[in-house]
Amino acid sequence: MDRIIILFLLFLVGSQVGAQSLTVLGSDSSLPIKGVSVSNKDKSIVLYSDKNGQVDITIFEEGVDLFFYHHLYLKEKLSKSSLKKSDEVFLDRLTEALKEVVVSVTRSKQKKNRIAEQIEVVSSRDIKNIAPQSSADLLAKVPSIKVQKSQFGGGSPVLRGMEANRVLLVVDGVRMNNAIYRKGHLQNGITVSPSILDRVEVLFGPSAVMYGSDALGGVIHYYTKSLKTSEFNEVESSIFSRYSSVNNEITTSLGTELSFQKWASYTSVSYSNFGDLKMGTNRKHGYEDWGKVFEYSNNSKTFANPTSVINEDPTLQKNTGFSQLDILQKVFIPISNELELLFNVQYSESSDIPRFDRLTEYTSSGDLKFAEWSYGPQKRFMISSQVLLSEVNNWIDNGTITVAYQDITESRIQRKFSEIDKRSYRNENVDVFSVNGDFSVGLTKRKDRIFSYGFELVYNKVHSKSQGDNLIIDPNTSLITGVSDNYKVQSRYPDGGSDYFTQAVYAEYRQDLNSKNTLNTGLRFTGTQLNAKWIDDTFITLPDSDISLKNAALTATLGHVYKPTRNTKFSAVLSSGFRSPNVDDVGKIREKGGNVTVPNIVLKPEFAYNSEIGVLQYFNNRLFSVGANAYYTLLNNYIIRAPFDINTQQEGDSEIEYDGEMAKVFANVNRGQAYIYGGSVNFRGEIDEHWLFRGGVNYTKGKTYDTRENMSSIPPIFGNLGVTYKIKKFDFDIEYEFNAAKKPSEYNINEGIDNIEQTPVVDENADSEIEKYAGTPSWELFHFSVFYEVSRDLELQFRITNIFDRHYKEFASGISAPGRNFSASVRYLF
Repeated sequence: MDRIIILFLLFLVGSQVGAQSLTVLGSDSSLPIKGVSVSNKDKSIVLYSDKNGQVDITIFEEGVDLFFYHHLYLKEKLSKSSLKKSDEVFLDRLTEALKEVVVSVTRSKQKKNRIAEQIEVVSSRDIKNIAPQSSADLLAKVPSIKVQKSQFGGGSPVLRGMEANRVLLVVDGVRMNNAIYRKGHLQNGITVSPSILDRVEVLFGPSAVMYGSDALGGVIHYYTKSLKTSEFNEVESSIFSRYSSVNNEITTSLGTELSFQKWASYTSVSYSNFGDLKMGTNRKHGYEDWGKVFEYSNNSKTFANPTSVINEDPTLQKNTGFSQLDILQKVFIPISNELELLFNVQYSESSDIPRFDRLTEYTSSGDLKFAEWSYGPQKRFMISSQVLLSEVNNWIDNGTITVAYQDITESRIQRKFSEIDKRSYRNENVDVFSVNGDFSVGLTKRKDRIFSYGFELVYNKVHSKSQGDNLIIDPNTSLITGVSDNYKVQSRYPDGGSDYFTQAVYAEYRQDLNSKNTLNTGLRFTGTQLNAKWIDDTFITLPDSDISLKNAALTATLGHVYKPTRNTKFSAVLSSGFRSPNVDDVGKIREKGGNVTVPNIVLKPEFAYNSEIGVLQYFNNRLFSVGANAYYTLLNNYIIRAPFDINTQQEGDSEIEYDGEMAKVFANVNRGQAYIYGGSVNFRGEIDEHWLFRGGVNYTKGKTYDTRENMSSIPPIFGNLGVTYKIKKFDFDIEYEFNAAKKPSEYNINEGIDNIEQTPVVDENADSEIEKYAGTPSWELFHFSVFYEVSRDLELQFRITNIFDRHYKEFASGISAPGRNFSASVRYLF
């Protein structure tokens, strides 16, 4: 018996000597991490750490590389032989690493301290704390971004004095900008719901090397929820619900995440219903009636009223409510450590969205002009497949191939009070097919020299149709009972169809010259082809009904980062960008304010040449940072909306009859040079474990060199200051926002984008708009919120925004901003 015991003890000791066990810990907390997958390169062996963070790696052969992965931490690769020196592995938490890692700049993960451009990252925690009603409201909280609104169901972000099709929107690596993204104000960003977002990354300044056309002001990259696999076959569901008093908003989101060993899935369904928006009543600016809605149209799809209706509460902005449905489905399949597949389906559909600024437009006789003016249901469908590559061969350390299809539908529905029985429809549909390849390779073992390269192919097919209905109206009930016949309506885009094709290749080189200096360089060649055909010339006759435009551009970037110490970073960037005219630029026909925009079939690309410098300083063991950036952008051959002679296809004064009225003719035209310059200062960080401070101020100016006009879309000085106090399970937050005044003399009057008519009237009989209007008054706001984490499964939030109920309008906006708002939300995991 004694021999048996001795042999058993010797066996246990021998087995323990041969075994190699590790403990996986978080570098931020030194606490064990459960559920970390440990695998070899081809994933033929996959193990998981237990609740104590321990995993036995004895089964792996000596000398192999082991891959450590957890969805909340950065992926780590270590050789088994190197792990004999220590039985602990530390992983960097992803939420912390995101302060130093961005994806949008190089389309591959790079540390922020190696990147020269100005970047802002909004984390999932930030999105929770902001609790935005839409993605436009989320962007309005990003430092150095201003958001314009023509109606509540929208939001046009402004980056460095540029907006609409001069700013590139990207979701999960897929370009959202399409052939009908317009100049002026663009409201399409709301089709990405905040409820599905994991983070947002914003790159400021021309970024054509990595992203091609449109990225003049910058790039806004939305990332939806990330997926993880798990040994434990986890199923987690969540429900989020919020109520807001200012517009009786009710938002409900349901999400389910499945995490298995060989695949993972995430499904989200979100529905929001927004009522009419209440403006603030505290008129500190002194304009008693500015923005008030004294009358409105109560017409609908089924009801016809030839007269306006008195609004019993002029501070309630009638015809601003809408609803929206958003669906996300993602599936993640890791084939091996070299190959992973990600499938992504997104769908967004709104109700009709009333165009508030047009519904409050008056005729020369002082009556409301439109009985109906709304965007028909705005629909965005996207399906994409991504192949994620890792260390495939000597030319690919990391790579992503993205194949995507998008189906975008939008429409415009109009009916005038003067023609109450005539309703017009303009319907647009865009099919977008795209293929992207983005790859990077380290040229040295230390990865201090990285070469990135890739390609992009994007094809847009635009279908534009229009129709007018003569309505049958019951004289007794005013109900619309049918359609008697149809009449012709001018289509918004070429009725014979149009397409827009882009091809591009790029290369970028990034090198650490030494421990203190990093050099970034890049080149991109882009070619575009546009074809369009007009058939119906009933309303407008062009010199040529068929057009074919071809453009090409070579853009470059050169950046340098200097880090004299670990806590200090200086950066400088020289970059170029361009925007090739799309179908909207070249072929749009539309009316606003008595002016008709017509096609200019000889429009050429506009170019941007940018220089900027930046400094970033860390304090308090890198928990607090202060950053400043200054830039100067030269626009050459810039595109501007100007009076136009449709017959000569040149600038000049002319008029045409449109929708039964004489209107001045405008078009997008090329001019010489213009400039935009500005700067920003931002700070953010923790003072101690309880206090977090943030804030910033932004300044922008811009003019044309040739005509000395002010550039459109230049916001006044704006900024914010916020402080968060954290104690146990509570976060208390107070924020102060301010916006300086913008004088009428600082507006661009001729182009019409700045909407000076939306500012207070000071002299109704003045000869010029500069003398007639006051410009944008200054304003300041205070907000307060409480976030309470009851448990891991339950979170509560209460917010009061615009505490003092100030009335104001954002610059160039056609709608008054929300007044005092009380909102409460709950998030429950089960």
